[in-house]
Amino acid sequence: MPKVNVYNILGEQVEDIDLKDDIFDVEVNETAMYEMVKNHLANRRQGTQSVKTRTEVRGGGRKPWRQKGTGRARQGSIRAPHWKGGGVTFAPKPRDYSYRVPKKVRKLAIKSALTSKVLNDEIIVLDELNIEEPKTKEMVKILDSIKANKKALIVMDESNENVMKSIRNIPNVEVTIANTLNVYDILKYDSFIITKAAVRKVEEVYA
Repeated sequence: MPKVNVYNILGEQVEDIDLKDDIFDVEVNETAMYEMVKNHLANRRQGTQSVKTRTEVRGGGRKPWRQKGTGRARQGSIRAPHWKGGGVTFAPKPRDYSYRVPKKVRKLAIKSALTSKVLNDEIIVLDELNIEEPKTKEMVKILDSIKANKKALIVMDESNENVMKSIRNIPNVEVTIANTLNVYDILKYDSFIITKAAVRKVEEVYA
């Protein structure tokens, strides 16, 4: 059972906590994590790209020259793909790129990503994270105290408006809720900052 230090917002160690083996100490499955990252990026695609085919390009209704006797290659339309201004072969059209990954693979990927953070010493557990009023300067001071890297993900057990407002002007720092975690965000950020309450929430949700 992995054990990690718990810090306060001043960067002082206040206690140790044990993390559940079946969440934070599993065999890391890189294939599952890859599938979830690919799925996350695919689901984010708008799929609004659209290019005209030869049937949609204006003009080209008349045969440019007669079939035989000119010495030139036969042509049926000046809007064929090999003509300048012609349509595009296999033109991309609006489509939905999203797809679903099996539930077991999703859970395995989340657990693998969380385990990788523990193995790489990239997890920082806070006893609590409360700010009396939204202040970016205060949040920057906290991040410096706990020695968080420039790219950091903060995980809370529930929504906290003061924390969210304090973070939104800090580049490469994001905040999320424990039950909305995704593999892409866990792997994207160098520092995984999570409150003690959020740890228990994660263990409850992904058990």
